[in-house]
Amino acid sequence: AVENQTHVTEFTLLGFSHGQPFLFVLFLAIYLATLLGNSAILALVLLDPHLHSPMYFFLSHLSCLDICYSSVTVPKILTNALRPRATISYHGCLAQMFFLMWYAGTECVLLAVMAYDRYAAICQPLRYAHAMRWCVCVAAATGCWLWGMLDSAVHTFLATRLSFCGAARLQHIFCDVPPLLRAACSNTHPSEMALHAASVFVGLGPFLLVIVSYLRILATIIQMPVATSRRKAFSTCSAHLLVVTLYFVTANLNYNRPSSGYSPAADTLVSALYCIVTPMLNPLIYSLRNQEVRGALRKAVWGQGML
Repeated sequence: AVENQTHVTEFTLLGFSHGQPFLFVLFLAIYLATLLGNSAILALVLLDPHLHSPMYFFLSHLSCLDICYSSVTVPKILTNALRPRATISYHGCLAQMFFLMWYAGTECVLLAVMAYDRYAAICQPLRYAHAMRWCVCVAAATGCWLWGMLDSAVHTFLATRLSFCGAARLQHIFCDVPPLLRAACSNTHPSEMALHAASVFVGLGPFLLVIVSYLRILATIIQMPVATSRRKAFSTCSAHLLVVTLYFVTANLNYNRPSSGYSPAADTLVSALYCIVTPMLNPLIYSLRNQEVRGALRKAVWGQGML
């Protein structure tokens, strides 16, 4: 890594200074749990006819995103954890950042679509079948993926314009926009403005849609005359609310940190929670909080026919 960014061939990742064997075991366990949990959700949604509904169609996309999230970062983390010097190539870093931002943007919008699906099901049940018909669900899911890819393409293009002076070192364990901006010695203002714009349009916008949807849902649930109906409505919504809260809180901490920043250790911890731990927790949350998923899981485990 030398003076001009066009000559940078690799970055040194400085988040591996201590505890390399422990990191390897920890992240391997998290990765295997993520693959197992989200693959189980995908299999259940595919095989159980009771889960062939818009809610679980979007849940399957969420599980697919979580698998992709972890697969972008964790295998390289595992490789570097066993090496005396943790590195990633320049083009590998940009590719990792592109896919990470793609999946991040997609998940933000997807969570908002999932909230609207619950709003339509609970607040407008007579119109639900028409509002969330199959072609609409496919178009919404496709739009989420395309929106995330467009957002990521902007960040990646701006990252290619950055210059890195001296040794190209990232205070992190994988490539992401914030550590790249801290390492750059050229003008980072365009990238910072793009990050702030994405925080509004890709982060805050979907989050506000989620809040509005759930305020309407809560008002409708409170007015339900039958207690069992209220419990069922809360059951189907509580898992999604937990996932939304976990994701948006960690994403906000990761991309909207204070100007003074965090310590390198805290910075790495926040990003690990956001990109690595959250994808592992999502299937656990849905398995524990959603009665239909639990029922499908019991039938699969005990070998009962899914009829």
